[in-house]
Amino acid sequence: MKVLIDQEKIRLGITELGEKLNGQYGPEPITVVAIMTGSLVMLADLIRCLEMPLRISLIRASSYRGGTSAGDLHVEEIERLDIQDRDVLLIDDIFDTGKTLLEVSERLKILNPRSLKTAVFLNKQGTSRVQLKPDHSVFQIPNEFVVGYGLDYDDYYRNLPYVAVLEPSDLEQHHQASR
Repeated sequence: MKVLIDQEKIRLGITELGEKLNGQYGPEPITVVAIMTGSLVMLADLIRCLEMPLRISLIRASSYRGGTSAGDLHVEEIERLDIQDRDVLLIDDIFDTGKTLLEVSERLKILNPRSLKTAVFLNKQGTSRVQLKPDHSVFQIPNEFVVGYGLDYDDYYRNLPYVAVLEPSDLEQHHQASR
């Protein structure tokens, strides 16, 4: 694996995003909606940087099923959210094709939030297939498959404290080890 973003850069990037959001929302309460499971690590670090009162809601949305390419999007838990007339910050781990963020945003808008902003940990360059752009991105990255800091391959590597490019030799080792 090749480390793309180390721990210290991640810490600084999340802190900077927290400062921007504190300036944007001020003392007003927000509801942070996190798309699981990939955004779990970002969520934990980001909310400790936020100074306003906040509520946390978790939803599941996934288009990667044990591999590196996107399939059909599956979204769970969104209908139970109480976000009407609330300021909502939707966070996700990575903006790749943009389909997940777009679809979840559209579903959240049906629930009539006062405002809806988006923040992603990673914004992959040149891969978007939608008109939507995240309101906030912590890092821009090249079009490579990455793991760590919540991002996975086949549900592994989420615990890495950095972001790394998963190379072909890593995939081969992973498949041998998981047999």
